[in-house]
Amino acid sequence: MDKRPPIKTWAEAAPRLVAVAAGRAPADMVITGGTWVNVHSREILPAQDIAIAEGRFAYCGPDASHCIGDETEVLDADGLYLVPGLCDGHMHIESGMLTPAQFARAVIPHGTTTMFTDPHEIANVLGLRGVRLMHDEALLQPINIFTQMPSCAPSAPGLETTGHEITPEDVAEAMSWPGIVGLGEMMNFPGVVAGDGKMLAEIAATQAAGKTVGGHYASPDLGPAFHAYAAGGPADDHEGTREEDAIARVRQGMRAMLRLGSAWYDVESQITAITEKGLDPRNFILCTDDSHSGTLVEDGHMNRVVRHAIDCGCDPLVALQMATLNTATHFGLERELGSIAPGRRADVILTSDLRALPVHGVIARGRTVAVDGRITVETPHLDWPEDVRSTVHLGRTLAAADFEVPAPADAARVTARVIGVVENQAPTRALTADLPVRGTVDCDPENDIAQIALVERHRGTGGVVNAFVSGFGYGPGMAMASTVAHDSHHMIVVGTDREMMAAAANRLGEVGGGITVWKDGAELALVPLPIAGLMSDAPAEDVAAAASRMGEAMAACGCTLNNAYMQHSLLALVVIPELRISDKGLVDVTRFQLTDLFEAGPESGS
Repeated sequence: MDKRPPIKTWAEAAPRLVAVAAGRAPADMVITGGTWVNVHSREILPAQDIAIAEGRFAYCGPDASHCIGDETEVLDADGLYLVPGLCDGHMHIESGMLTPAQFARAVIPHGTTTMFTDPHEIANVLGLRGVRLMHDEALLQPINIFTQMPSCAPSAPGLETTGHEITPEDVAEAMSWPGIVGLGEMMNFPGVVAGDGKMLAEIAATQAAGKTVGGHYASPDLGPAFHAYAAGGPADDHEGTREEDAIARVRQGMRAMLRLGSAWYDVESQITAITEKGLDPRNFILCTDDSHSGTLVEDGHMNRVVRHAIDCGCDPLVALQMATLNTATHFGLERELGSIAPGRRADVILTSDLRALPVHGVIARGRTVAVDGRITVETPHLDWPEDVRSTVHLGRTLAAADFEVPAPADAARVTARVIGVVENQAPTRALTADLPVRGTVDCDPENDIAQIALVERHRGTGGVVNAFVSGFGYGPGMAMASTVAHDSHHMIVVGTDREMMAAAANRLGEVGGGITVWKDGAELALVPLPIAGLMSDAPAEDVAAAASRMGEAMAACGCTLNNAYMQHSLLALVVIPELRISDKGLVDVTRFQLTDLFEAGPESGS
């Protein structure tokens, strides 16, 4: 199979581009009379024509009549802005619960024509093989999907066990693949700070290949540890949540990536570095990080992020630069994409309003791919192997007793460490709660304390780790289970009833992965995710509908959080503070150490 993107290189296309611009050859397409949004000069230029040949821009200027031949497709853009196709600077396709083909199908009508993706979710389940499958399907798409080779599987060695590990040798091999544009987010920031040889070897292999190293510094500490991380080589970071985070990154020569995902609202708190402090916006990039299928279908993708940035006070042209040219420049692709200019890939959005950004038409690589919210092209897919659809291995049928939390001897009540969910943010809080003992330690739904369990699902060990979580608002008699459990992707079960927790876990073992919600002995919702327990190859609309029913089921169980599923899926992410759960136990991420479930008692909970 030819793995090259289905577009000629600039060198291959250059003779014709020059001939078209000079009027010696006809263009394939000419867009006439549009208002050109020039992100290089930050200008709005009315009554402009754009000529396209070989999937690239050939002429951009006031009159392209000399480029029109008998076979040239002519589009009248009078009254419309011509905006470069939008770029997502950092995201995980798996978070959409979709394959690359289905994800592309979902976002193309919203004007996304380029994505820089990090498939570290599937890397944790299937290793380098899973990355290659994602990479190969990405290259089949009619838009630009570049892959960053995952850097950290496991994300925190010694604190979790993944299905597969990623090695420096894997990284070096992947750097030769045609669609690899860099190294995915370096989540093991304590390792970089400590000078860990494996992490530095991965960064060195990436830099030796002349590619970009993605960052992930999930700590509020901007002292020596942050400076050591910056010295370790990451070129960007999307984990900032405060204005001072964005400023610190840019001052250290990194690009600050401001994210708006389904549940991460980190643009408003950081964009003031531009709008109020006046920092150079060229070093800021917009991204989504994690967007689930419901957000994609109902609210949009990068067009949603740009609108939000504008609503937060950002100049529309600056916001568009942060979602186009800045992103392309960061990955060394400024001459290839990210703007409407000669030689670049012909990726264009036609819109009538730069603030609301309604997407009336999308052109990618010189052909129309969507009109008024309707996709007009195919998004080719792989035949995913059968074993990739059989990755949930529980080893046995689980019972309510597996979710019991033994109490310290002779204790009537205990003080337990509790994971505290923070709405619309990835970090959690390390809380404590006094919990009742009735033979075992029970959760306390009346005070918003539910039980959480991590069920091992890669090797069939039958292992279950139990702890407690607060913030979902769940009432009695419920459970929710998911095989999407960043980043090691075991199974997370949250509930207030142990029988329901066992039923939910066994259900996902039966269907091969996904998300299920149970209450009072019945299943309220199921989102099947058969591919690696992370994705579905069903259409985005079908997955979004199932995800919507899941959200309704969570609400019926008492949850009122915005996009609570995203918080649920990150409860095992042991590289973001403060408190998480893994297959090895409860993790204090502020110290990167395992910690006891009970504050002043013997080790328990597993």
